[in-house]
Amino acid sequence: MSTKYKFHEPTAIYFISFAVVGWIDVFTRTVYRDLLLESLSYCRKEKGLNLHAWIIMSNHVHLIISSKEGYLLPNIMRDLKKYSSYRILKEIRENTMESRKEWMLYLFSKAGQQNSNNKNFQFWRQDNHPIELDPHLNMFEERIDYLHNNPVEAGLVANAADYLYSSAIDYEGGKGLIDIDVLI
Repeated sequence: MSTKYKFHEPTAIYFISFAVVGWIDVFTRTVYRDLLLESLSYCRKEKGLNLHAWIIMSNHVHLIISSKEGYLLPNIMRDLKKYSSYRILKEIRENTMESRKEWMLYLFSKAGQQNSNNKNFQFWRQDNHPIELDPHLNMFEERIDYLHNNPVEAGLVANAADYLYSSAIDYEGGKGLIDIDVLI
């Protein structure tokens, strides 16, 4: 079993990236982004998640996180991905206005059938790609800048703080959509 992308230090701060299976652009819809935000907020309040920075792009998420004392990041991530996938898949199934419903459910079902860890559907890719951030190497600032500049690089906004589904505005002195634990 590979140990390249694992949570090795339980008290460390990590940069994490994870994506929807097949890189499906689920988060082009506000309703699905909001469900993910609800899951992040819940994990922050109830599961011991310290959320330092975040961004939701059309098909992937970047987070800078750590855990509160007595909590384990692998467990938090497992619960976050499990619950958010359940809620988002339920919304896709029940959303009468979703024009891509059959196509997305087909792809999520196909991915689920190919993975013995799932019964029916797979929403998130298996990996989290956690990278431990060393505070002595300016890694926090580099990763926060990278994370917040994703929509700028994608041509979605001119300024990172203008992208609604990110914590960039929190680092500019404003108030974002969900509470975070600011690092710098």
